[in-house]
Amino acid sequence: MKKAIAAVLLAGTSALAWGQSSVALYGIVDTGIEYYNNAAKGGSFVGMPSLTGEVPSRFGLRGQEDLGGGYKAFFVLESGFAPNSGALNYGGRLFGRQANLGVTSDYGTLTLGRQMNMSMYVLFNADVIGPSIHSMASFDSYLPNARSDNAVGYLGKFHGVTVGGTYSFGRDAAGPAGPSATNCAGQIPGDAVACRQYTMMLAYDNAWGGAAASYDVMYGGPGASAPLVSSADTDKRAIVDAYVKFGATKVGGGWIRRNTAAAEHAQSDIFFLGAEYYVTPMFALDAQALRYILRDHSNSTLLVGRANYFISKRTTLYASLGYMMNSALAANAVAAAGTVTPGANQFGAMMGIQQRF
Repeated sequence: MKKAIAAVLLAGTSALAWGQSSVALYGIVDTGIEYYNNAAKGGSFVGMPSLTGEVPSRFGLRGQEDLGGGYKAFFVLESGFAPNSGALNYGGRLFGRQANLGVTSDYGTLTLGRQMNMSMYVLFNADVIGPSIHSMASFDSYLPNARSDNAVGYLGKFHGVTVGGTYSFGRDAAGPAGPSATNCAGQIPGDAVACRQYTMMLAYDNAWGGAAASYDVMYGGPGASAPLVSSADTDKRAIVDAYVKFGATKVGGGWIRRNTAAAEHAQSDIFFLGAEYYVTPMFALDAQALRYILRDHSNSTLLVGRANYFISKRTTLYASLGYMMNSALAANAVAAAGTVTPGANQFGAMMGIQQRF
């Protein structure tokens, strides 16, 4: 009799756990019409962007199951695509944005698989423009695509303090097509360093603002895209940023230092400062100034302005303007995936619509 009662109770407990499971389909479709002058082959460009609008388009599946005792298992499968053609971005991978699973609890979140790394998390609050058509992606395409294949990640939040890190056994299996794709899959027997990557972050946030810092080290590997063509080559990024909030306004800024040690050494800095202001709950304005310096070579300055009108909780209309000022040897385009005549200044504009589901 006791065994029968125990079996009934166990079945009831299992049913309760299953009842707390969930799987959700979500996504963003974002596109519009963009314009920029002084294209690389002369003249101007008018058309639809392929990489991003205000944010990149994506769809995904997210699921979780309550395991009891404060623990939950989860998975994320997320695909990036180009609304103008329907093509898959991120090297043509079906789930190129994320493909991972893990366990979360009060002690933090442990994630396995392709995932966002700390170079992306560190910019979430201070970079008011984000991965937009006119953004810091013009200077470093890796930043809005900071993800790692074959990675183990941890992220924990404790009383306003966030600590996180990732370690990848082979950071990038795609390439060379797609933004920041490097064809460095790694996991090569006998070469333990090839295509390894680690990132780490420390942040603090409260009601009025916060600050964060991260460090990112990636190694090259045989057959990978230049300049990281061997295990001895490295690419390192250090990011420090902060933001403050007062009323309907948020101001954020920071500094990004990159050092590439390969056949030729290169060092660059990005300084950025921006503000976001909600004129009304339905209308917001964003602005940002960025300065890029490639040591002993060139420099560029980018000015960005953006307006958002929130028609509903799901639909947004927006307009973005950008102006890039290049030095004589610089060739940084004002728009993501755009082109520019070397040494030319460039104006860009986009009007778009975004819908979330």
